[in-house]
Amino acid sequence: MKYSTDTLFFTDELSGLQECRATRSDNSMTVLVCKHGTLTVDLNHRKMEVKKGDLYVRIPSFRMDIGKVSYSHDFEFTLLAIHESVFEELMFEHMRIEPRWWQKLQFLRENPVFPLSDWSNKVVGLYEGMLEMQLAVPQTDMRRQVLRSVARTATLDMFYYMDRMLVDAPEMEELRNTVNQSDYTFHRFVRLLQLNPHQREVQWFAAQLDITPKYLSEISKQRSGKSASEWIADVTVSELKQRLRGTTHSIHEVAAEMEFPNTSFFCQYTKKHTGMTPHQLRKSMRD
Repeated sequence: MKYSTDTLFFTDELSGLQECRATRSDNSMTVLVCKHGTLTVDLNHRKMEVKKGDLYVRIPSFRMDIGKVSYSHDFEFTLLAIHESVFEELMFEHMRIEPRWWQKLQFLRENPVFPLSDWSNKVVGLYEGMLEMQLAVPQTDMRRQVLRSVARTATLDMFYYMDRMLVDAPEMEELRNTVNQSDYTFHRFVRLLQLNPHQREVQWFAAQLDITPKYLSEISKQRSGKSASEWIADVTVSELKQRLRGTTHSIHEVAAEMEFPNTSFFCQYTKKHTGMTPHQLRKSMRD
């Protein structure tokens, strides 16, 4: 089987795995569950084996050097690719309540293969059944929203499972102990973003951290693949989406709440970063 929408790709076919690698690997979170046999992949110049009962996770936006991929003759799997837009929405929500999210993502980048417990395998099976059932019917705007919700819930469940595995992992302790000054500065920057979602100037954040805007952008790019201005825009867009979707406030009121100088500038900003006006964006999220 092989199903796809604009945000989801779901398959258990080798041709689907190859298609995902060719068209979606750079802008999607990939989750693969090995049902039988083995998958071997050269990842960041290390050979990793995914065997029966393992979960393989690839995070979007991380630079990962993927080399040769091979699999045994009896390899069976299920793969779900979730577009980075869904993943980033979840991460913005997750980082508000999880102060160590960045360390965990860094750990996941280096250790992308996890053994699944019997309980987790059952949960994965339930999500597979739900996704297959929902993807098999004609796609409407409402159906796409349902699929997006299922994908969000499945991803959060995966975060929860990884959290339980990582909390006592010796590698995580080592990672926490080797955080350097630039790591710490980047963490402070992200924390400031959480607390000040209405600030939109790199200079403001750099001043709070007592560093130059250029240095802030450099360490942000090194640690996450995104510049400081890209982070600020992402957080701002995430915040305005929540307000447009979750309230009945007028566009003028939302602009004022987010401390834009005027409604016109708010509309221009939204159009620039989402491709839609605030009215269009609100409608697309509620349809």
